[in-house]
Amino acid sequence: MRRELSWDVIASHRERLMRLVRRRLPNAQDAEDCVQEAMLRAAAHGNLDRERIGPFLTTVALRLCVDHYRELERRRRLLRRAADVDAPEAPDEGVCDQDFGRWLLRQVHLLRGRERQVVLARAHGISTLEFARMHQISVKAAEGAFTRGRARLRLVCAKALDGVAA
Repeated sequence: MRRELSWDVIASHRERLMRLVRRRLPNAQDAEDCVQEAMLRAAAHGNLDRERIGPFLTTVALRLCVDHYRELERRRRLLRRAADVDAPEAPDEGVCDQDFGRWLLRQVHLLRGRERQVVLARAHGISTLEFARMHQISVKAAEGAFTRGRARLRLVCAKALDGVAA
């Protein structure tokens, strides 16, 4: 048997829900949408007890607030990715990046044994996991060597840039 709640019972919680949601959502329209959605879900729920309507509405409203922020974050990340893709690169930036990459690759000879090997492998598209398997070492050891090599290359870059600025 399906027990339907009257809209009056559900709507009697509206002001309490609005206060609850308004503290969590900065926009009044978003808060109103959230409360309306929670009330609609309660009305559509088939077997909700009258005694449980308050906690049910509270839980649904709070989860809708979380969903709201998740959606905002998802949109923000999507816009950031879309903005990066749409930004045309100036030709001189591409040339400078390629030249810098070639210079940096020449600096790899300053690295020691395993660090040099793993950085060169990564430059050729070989993952640290593949490198570890090829050289019969642990993945952790390969990742450590890569991290140390990258840190040393950063120092080489920093020293070179300091020399240019001077």
